[in-house]
Parts: sequence; structure tokens; C-alpha cells
Amino acid sequence: MSIPSDAGDSVEPQEVAHGGDSAATAADPAVAEAAPVPAKKRRRWLRVTLWSLVVLALLAAGGAVGLRFYLKSVENKVTRVDAFAEVVESERPTKPPETTKAMNLLILGSDSRNPDLDGSRTDTIMLAHVTADHKAAQMVSIPRDTWLDIPRAANGHGGVKAKINAAFAWGGIPLMVRTVEQYTKVRIDHVVVIDFEGFAAVVDKLGGIDVDVEKNFTSIHPPYRKFSAGMQHLNGAEALDYSRQRKQFSNGDFSRIKHQQQVIKAILAKATSAGILTDPGKLNAFLTATASAISADKKFDLIGTAMDLRGIPSNKIRFITNPTTGTGWEGSQSVVYANKPVAATLFAAINNDTAASWQAPKS
Repeated sequence: MSIPSDAGDSVEPQEVAHGGDSAATAADPAVAEAAPVPAKKRRRWLRVTLWSLVVLALLAAGGAVGLRFYLKSVENKVTRVDAFAEVVESERPTKPPETTKAMNLLILGSDSRNPDLDGSRTDTIMLAHVTADHKAAQMVSIPRDTWLDIPRAANGHGGVKAKINAAFAWGGIPLMVRTVEQYTKVRIDHVVVIDFEGFAAVVDKLGGIDVDVEKNFTSIHPPYRKFSAGMQHLNGAEALDYSRQRKQFSNGDFSRIKHQQQVIKAILAKATSAGILTDPGKLNAFLTATASAISADKKFDLIGTAMDLRGIPSNKIRFITNPTTGTGWEGSQSVVYANKPVAATLFAAINNDTAASWQAPKS
């Protein structure tokens, strides 16, 4: 996910495709009793059963006290940062009262485990919204070359128009929070920064992921891996490399965003699969690797959030790319221009907890 100097044309918002479930019905009570259980109920029952087995396995290993110590040990691996240190409360948007149980999470991908270092870069910027009923989520990718107003940081940087990822380089997480909140008018509850090298380790702990590659191409980064069209099984290094590619595609940075979304979807699918959830050793390795790969604000509860959101099926996670009007130049910089009127309707839908059904207005 290295920083590109150019970007491609706009792409349409993307949504995870899903199929419907069929429920058997019968007029005769005897027939109805023998009818198969609907697929949706079977999956829900399976998820509950699997997580129950995991908890029971942990309890059997060390009892309730041991489970608490285990969860605490995982949480302790998360690097904590003061994400809201310079965020002025009076400048922040507020949540509508009916959406207080919804969660807005700013997800950043960084090339440094220490996001407080000046000059750290972020090439992945996502605003994730979990609905108030915790049954669905939407993830909005904001191209890191998006040309926006950057607030002025305490160190004097900012106060000008620039690419959005300049906020992270100039003022770290707090300035990025201020920039995203100012642009979206969405209040951010928590921030997670993912270290790229740690990201690769997470994929490896899952045993790799499966990604549908759209065409044959060669990576522009050493060791210049060759990716073949079709469904491919990728290890951590390969998945990271794949998610960084853009120059070989006509849509440039928008293709890279698509690749990032593919990889995230594949990680979520693998992490919630029976092979991981029913194997305490694999589950422990995944949770530990994840905790070691992220930095988060001081109030973010990794395990609690994971347990609370575990029931969201993949067909209820929608991936959207921030609406744009295309690309252009600002001086010597290639930039992406946000379609602010259309984007405003998207972020209003997030605030109203209706983004699951949001569609871009027709021009």
C-alpha cells in the first residue's frame, strides 16, 4: 500500500454480493415439523454454537479466571495511542440520539507501528459504520489522494488544502480524526491503525486467504510476484503485495482500493470460519497476531468488539468507495476530487443509520 503519485478514474460503490435464503413452509403441521430448518437459522445457530465451543474450550483450559487473564493478555498486546488528544470537542459532529448504539470506526493502514512518529504515512483510510442493531456494517474507503481542507494542527502544520493522507503525516492520528470528521460530519468513536507487516502476519496465522484476481499481472515491488487471473490462495506477504498494486490497472488507485476491500473481505470470511473458531490454538494465534498488529485509541475494546460483532454475516458488510468526480492536478500533485454533494448524502445516511440501503443520487 505504498503512496501513489497518480490515481485512476472513479469507480462505482461496491457492495458484497449475496444470495437469498429459502424457508420451507407447509400447511400440514406434521409436514411443517419435518421441514428443513431455514439456512439463515442454521448459520446463526452454527455461529452461536461455534463461539460457545470456543468459550467452553478456554474455560476448560483455565476456568473463568483463566479466561479473563487470557483476554487481558491479548488486549495488552494492542499498542494504545491518544487518538483524540488534539480533537476539540466543540468542533466535533454529534450523533443523532437514535444512533448512539451504532459505532463509527476509523481504520488506517500505516507503514509504521508507531503512528505518533512524524512523517508516518497512511495509504488505507476507511470509515467503518456498524449499525445500531449490530447486524450490518458499511465500510467507506476514502482514496488517500483525496483533495480536502486539512485543519491546522498544534504544531503549525495544516490549515491548507492537501491530500487527505497529509493529515496523518503532519499531525498523526488526531489531525486525521479532525480531517475526516470535518469532511464527513460523522463522529468517530474509535480509531484502529494497522501495521502493514503485522497485517501479513495475521493472514499467515489464518493459513492464508482466497482472493479472486481479475487478470494476470506482475507486482511492481520486489520480488516481483506474478499473480494469475482467477481464485488464488495468498499467504501474508502475497496478500499484502496484492493489496498494494495499482499501476498495472486502468483505474489506478481505485483498483488498489478494490484489492484492499477484497483482502479485508477474505480475512473476515476466514477469521469467522469453522476451521478457526473451533480450534482454540488457531483462534489464539489469530487473536494474538491481530492484537500485535494494531494500535488503537485508549478506550477501544478489541475482544469485546470482536465478540459483539461476530454475528454480522459477510453479506451484511457493504464496501463503498467515497464518491468522486475524478482525478486532476494541483501543481505537481495528482489528486482525487471528492464529489462532495453525493458524498454528503452517503455520510448523512451513515449518521441516520440507513447506509445499508444508500444509493448515489442519479444526476
